[in-house]
Amino acid sequence: MAAETGYSVQQIRDLERLGVIASAVRAGNGYRQFSAAVVGEVRAYRDLAHAVGPVEARRTMRAIRMVPPGEAVALVCSLHTQIDRGREQALVARRALEAIQGEAETEAAPVETDAMTITELSRALGVRASTLRFWEKQGLVKPERIDRQTGSARIYPVEAIREARITAALRAAGYRIPDVQRTVAAIRDLDDVSRSLEALDTRLNSITDRTLSLLRAAATLAQIIESG
Repeated sequence: MAAETGYSVQQIRDLERLGVIASAVRAGNGYRQFSAAVVGEVRAYRDLAHAVGPVEARRTMRAIRMVPPGEAVALVCSLHTQIDRGREQALVARRALEAIQGEAETEAAPVETDAMTITELSRALGVRASTLRFWEKQGLVKPERIDRQTGSARIYPVEAIREARITAALRAAGYRIPDVQRTVAAIRDLDDVSRSLEALDTRLNSITDRTLSLLRAAATLAQIIESG
């Protein structure tokens, strides 16, 4: 089994002990004897581990042997949903970056700076200060507050400037506030990866590879579920 699958002997024993693969038949001398079907299960585990991670793969392959078929199918479907959610998040973030990538470098365009006041940012984007305050209330932009003698003033750091640019570009393109909220949330969740279109393309390619691995594993998972 180890030679056939590329796993070590100890790894095969661990997968059997954890219930990830079917138990081996013991020969008269105590040696384990695995069927060809179990070789397929080990390969399915490898694909599943690549798709969703080894911890989730072990949990899933153990669980589908223990729960009713309907629950087992729902569990496998949830893995597809999980990966697809990541794909959609990356696509939303990519569309947002594309929306600001083509901005012309003019005096009206925001420059790369450590921070801007609300007046500076409103002038740079060509929107009213009241619009920026509305975007803040909607959770689209998160300025920092600093105390001054006259009260609390808004300061927009680099991240807030970028979010304001994305919001302005999407609103100008006709996106509704809920759509912009979803886009900004995706950007924030992706953190530094969202800064680069190339990085997002790499992420999307990785998601494609993981999806293909999940599809390869699916046939074996179906056989395990059907076998009861």
